[in-house]
Amino acid sequence: MINLILLGLPGAGKGTASEKIVDKYHLTHISTGDMFREAINNETKVGLEAKSYIDKGNLVPDEVTAKLVEERLSQPDIKEGYILDGFPRTTYQAELLVDITKRLNKPLSSVIALEVDESTLVDRLSARYMCKNCGATYNRISKKPKVEGTCDRCGGHDFYQREDDKPEVVKNRLEVNEKMNAPLKDFYKERGLLTVINGEQTPEEVFKDIDAVLSKIK
Repeated sequence: MINLILLGLPGAGKGTASEKIVDKYHLTHISTGDMFREAINNETKVGLEAKSYIDKGNLVPDEVTAKLVEERLSQPDIKEGYILDGFPRTTYQAELLVDITKRLNKPLSSVIALEVDESTLVDRLSARYMCKNCGATYNRISKKPKVEGTCDRCGGHDFYQREDDKPEVVKNRLEVNEKMNAPLKDFYKERGLLTVINGEQTPEEVFKDIDAVLSKIK
Protein backbone atom coordinates (compact mmCIF):
# COMPACT_ATOMS: atom_id res chain seq x y z
CA MET A 1 0.00 0.00 0.00
CA ILE A 2 1.28 3.47 -0.95
CA ASN A 3 -0.05 6.46 0.99
CA LEU A 4 1.13 9.70 -0.52
CA ILE A 5 0.97 13.49 -0.27
CA LEU A 6 1.91 15.62 -3.29
CA LEU A 7 3.09 19.14 -2.46
CA GLY A 8 3.66 21.97 -4.92
CA LEU A 9 2.58 25.50 -5.73
CA PRO A 10 -0.25 26.18 -8.20
CA GLY A 11 0.99 25.38 -11.70
CA ALA A 12 3.68 22.96 -10.49
CA GLY A 13 1.99 20.03 -12.25
CA LYS A 14 0.41 18.17 -9.31
CA GLY A 15 -2.78 17.39 -11.29
CA THR A 16 -0.93 15.80 -14.22
CA ALA A 17 1.39 13.87 -11.88
CA SER A 18 -1.60 12.62 -9.82
CA GLU A 19 -3.33 11.24 -12.95
CA LYS A 20 -0.19 9.32 -13.95
CA ILE A 21 0.27 7.94 -10.41
CA VAL A 22 -3.39 6.82 -10.23
CA ASP A 23 -3.09 5.11 -13.66
CA LYS A 24 -0.04 3.09 -12.66
CA TYR A 25 -0.54 2.46 -8.95
CA HIS A 26 -4.37 2.54 -8.69
CA LEU A 27 -4.29 4.84 -5.67
CA THR A 28 -7.46 6.67 -4.63
CA HIS A 29 -7.08 10.40 -5.35
CA ILE A 30 -8.61 12.40 -2.50
CA SER A 31 -9.11 16.09 -3.16
CA THR A 32 -10.37 18.15 -0.24
CA GLY A 33 -12.78 20.05 -2.51
CA ASP A 34 -14.38 16.82 -3.81
CA MET A 35 -14.43 15.38 -0.30
CA PHE A 36 -16.34 18.39 1.08
CA ARG A 37 -18.86 18.29 -1.79
CA GLU A 38 -19.39 14.53 -1.41
CA ALA A 39 -19.89 14.65 2.38
CA ILE A 40 -22.29 17.62 2.11
CA ASN A 41 -24.29 16.01 -0.74
CA ASN A 42 -24.50 12.69 1.16
CA GLU A 43 -25.49 14.63 4.30
CA THR A 44 -23.04 12.74 6.51
CA LYS A 45 -22.77 13.96 10.10
CA VAL A 46 -19.42 15.66 9.46
CA GLY A 47 -20.61 16.94 6.07
CA LEU A 48 -23.54 18.72 7.73
CA GLU A 49 -21.21 20.12 10.39
CA ALA A 50 -18.91 21.52 7.65
CA LYS A 51 -21.94 22.93 5.79
CA SER A 52 -23.06 24.86 8.87
CA TYR A 53 -19.79 26.85 8.75
CA ILE A 54 -19.77 27.27 4.94
CA ASP A 55 -23.39 28.52 4.90
CA LYS A 56 -22.43 31.31 7.32
CA GLY A 57 -19.43 32.24 5.16
CA ASN A 58 -16.99 31.00 7.80
CA LEU A 59 -13.86 28.89 7.33
CA VAL A 60 -14.32 25.24 8.29
CA PRO A 61 -12.20 24.60 11.44
CA ASP A 62 -9.18 22.30 11.08
CA GLU A 63 -10.73 19.73 13.42
CA VAL A 64 -13.85 19.41 11.25
CA THR A 65 -11.76 19.12 8.06
CA ALA A 66 -9.66 16.46 9.80
CA LYS A 67 -12.83 14.52 10.71
CA LEU A 68 -13.85 14.65 7.04
CA VAL A 69 -10.44 13.31 6.00
CA GLU A 70 -10.71 10.50 8.55
CA GLU A 71 -14.23 9.66 7.33
CA ARG A 72 -12.95 9.52 3.72
CA LEU A 73 -9.82 7.49 4.51
CA SER A 74 -12.01 4.94 6.34
CA GLN A 75 -13.96 4.09 3.17
CA PRO A 76 -13.48 0.68 1.53
CA ASP A 77 -12.33 1.99 -1.88
CA ILE A 78 -8.86 2.73 -0.47
CA LYS A 79 -7.39 -0.71 -1.13
CA GLU A 80 -4.10 0.15 -2.85
CA GLY A 81 -3.50 3.43 -1.00
CA TYR A 82 -4.27 7.13 -1.41
CA ILE A 83 -2.98 10.47 -2.70
CA LEU A 84 -4.03 13.41 -0.53
CA ASP A 85 -4.56 16.63 -2.45
CA GLY A 86 -5.20 19.89 -0.54
CA PHE A 87 -4.70 18.47 2.95
CA PRO A 88 -2.70 19.14 5.04
CA ARG A 89 -2.15 22.84 4.34
CA THR A 90 -0.56 23.71 7.69
CA THR A 91 1.74 21.95 10.17
CA TYR A 92 -1.17 21.77 12.64
CA GLN A 93 -3.22 19.89 10.02
CA ALA A 94 -0.16 17.69 9.38
CA GLU A 95 -0.10 16.81 13.10
CA LEU A 96 -3.82 15.98 13.00
CA LEU A 97 -3.13 13.74 9.99
CA VAL A 98 -0.46 11.84 11.95
CA ASP A 99 -3.11 10.98 14.57
CA ILE A 100 -5.67 10.00 11.88
CA THR A 101 -3.28 7.70 10.02
CA LYS A 102 -2.24 6.06 13.31
CA ARG A 103 -5.85 5.35 14.27
CA LEU A 104 -6.64 3.91 10.83
CA ASN A 105 -3.28 2.12 10.51
CA LYS A 106 -2.70 3.88 7.15
CA PRO A 107 0.57 5.75 7.74
CA LEU A 108 2.10 8.01 5.09
CA SER A 109 4.62 6.26 2.86
CA SER A 110 6.03 9.34 1.18
CA VAL A 111 5.65 13.09 0.63
CA ILE A 112 6.73 14.34 -2.80
CA ALA A 113 7.26 18.05 -3.43
CA LEU A 114 7.34 19.35 -7.01
CA GLU A 115 9.72 22.31 -7.11
CA VAL A 116 9.32 24.85 -9.89
CA ASP A 117 10.93 28.29 -10.17
CA GLU A 118 8.51 31.13 -9.43
CA SER A 119 9.06 32.82 -12.82
CA THR A 120 8.15 29.54 -14.59
CA LEU A 121 4.97 29.24 -12.50
CA VAL A 122 3.97 32.83 -13.29
CA ASP A 123 4.51 32.10 -17.01
CA ARG A 124 2.48 28.88 -16.82
CA LEU A 125 -0.43 30.29 -14.86
CA SER A 126 -0.68 33.66 -16.60
CA ALA A 127 -0.68 31.96 -20.02
CA ARG A 128 -4.26 30.79 -19.41
CA TYR A 129 -7.10 32.44 -21.33
CA MET A 130 -10.74 31.66 -22.11
CA CYS A 131 -13.32 31.85 -24.87
CA LYS A 132 -15.77 34.68 -24.13
CA ASN A 133 -18.60 32.81 -25.81
CA CYS A 134 -18.47 29.28 -24.33
CA GLY A 135 -15.85 29.46 -21.53
CA ALA A 136 -13.43 26.89 -23.05
CA THR A 137 -9.98 27.23 -21.43
CA TYR A 138 -6.70 27.49 -23.35
CA ASN A 139 -3.05 28.05 -22.50
CA ARG A 140 -0.54 29.91 -24.66
CA ILE A 141 2.20 27.45 -23.63
CA SER A 142 0.53 24.05 -23.41
CA LYS A 143 -2.96 24.15 -24.92
CA LYS A 144 -3.49 26.43 -27.90
CA PRO A 145 -6.61 26.24 -30.11
CA LYS A 146 -6.17 24.01 -33.19
CA VAL A 147 -6.72 27.09 -35.37
CA GLU A 148 -5.15 30.26 -33.95
CA GLY A 149 -7.76 32.78 -32.82
CA THR A 150 -10.67 30.32 -33.18
CA CYS A 151 -12.24 28.39 -30.30
CA ASP A 152 -12.16 24.61 -30.86
CA ARG A 153 -15.49 24.17 -29.06
CA CYS A 154 -17.75 26.91 -30.47
CA GLY A 155 -15.79 28.57 -33.27
CA GLY A 156 -15.84 31.94 -31.47
CA HIS A 157 -13.06 34.51 -31.93
CA ASP A 158 -13.36 36.50 -28.68
CA PHE A 159 -10.97 35.54 -25.87
CA TYR A 160 -10.23 37.07 -22.48
CA GLN A 161 -8.04 36.53 -19.43
CA ARG A 162 -9.53 36.21 -15.94
CA GLU A 163 -8.37 38.75 -13.35
CA ASP A 164 -6.84 36.05 -11.15
CA ASP A 165 -4.74 34.76 -14.09
CA LYS A 166 -2.99 38.10 -14.63
CA PRO A 167 0.76 37.99 -13.78
CA GLU A 168 0.66 40.40 -10.79
CA VAL A 169 -2.27 38.50 -9.19
CA VAL A 170 -0.63 35.12 -9.91
CA LYS A 171 2.63 36.30 -8.26
CA ASN A 172 0.76 37.31 -5.10
CA ARG A 173 -1.11 33.98 -5.02
CA LEU A 174 2.18 32.07 -5.30
CA GLU A 175 3.73 34.03 -2.44
CA VAL A 176 0.76 33.24 -0.18
CA ASN A 177 0.96 29.54 -1.10
CA GLU A 178 4.73 29.38 -0.58
CA LYS A 179 4.31 30.72 2.97
CA MET A 180 2.03 27.75 3.69
CA ASN A 181 4.10 25.20 1.76
CA ALA A 182 7.56 25.88 3.26
CA PRO A 183 6.76 24.84 6.89
CA LEU A 184 5.03 21.68 5.61
CA LYS A 185 8.13 20.66 3.65
CA ASP A 186 10.23 21.18 6.80
CA PHE A 187 7.73 19.13 8.85
CA TYR A 188 8.01 16.13 6.51
CA LYS A 189 11.75 16.53 5.93
CA GLU A 190 12.33 16.23 9.69
CA ARG A 191 10.37 12.96 9.62
CA GLY A 192 12.38 11.55 6.71
CA LEU A 193 9.35 11.40 4.38
CA LEU A 194 10.13 14.23 1.92
CA THR A 195 11.48 13.82 -1.61
CA VAL A 196 11.92 16.96 -3.74
CA ILE A 197 11.51 16.54 -7.50
CA ASN A 198 12.31 19.04 -10.24
CA GLY A 199 8.94 20.07 -11.67
CA GLU A 200 10.56 22.10 -14.48
CA GLN A 201 11.02 18.87 -16.46
CA THR A 202 8.49 17.47 -18.94
CA PRO A 203 5.50 15.66 -17.33
CA GLU A 204 7.02 12.36 -18.50
CA GLU A 205 10.37 13.11 -16.81
CA VAL A 206 8.61 14.27 -13.62
CA PHE A 207 6.65 11.02 -13.48
CA LYS A 208 9.79 8.96 -14.12
CA ASP A 209 11.34 10.53 -10.99
CA ILE A 210 8.14 9.99 -8.96
CA ASP A 211 7.95 6.40 -10.20
CA ALA A 212 11.53 5.79 -9.00
CA VAL A 213 10.45 6.85 -5.48
CA LEU A 214 7.15 4.92 -5.41
CA SER A 215 8.51 1.70 -6.94
CA LYS A 216 10.83 1.32 -3.92
CA ILE A 217 7.83 1.51 -1.58
CA LYS A 218 5.76 -0.94 -3.64
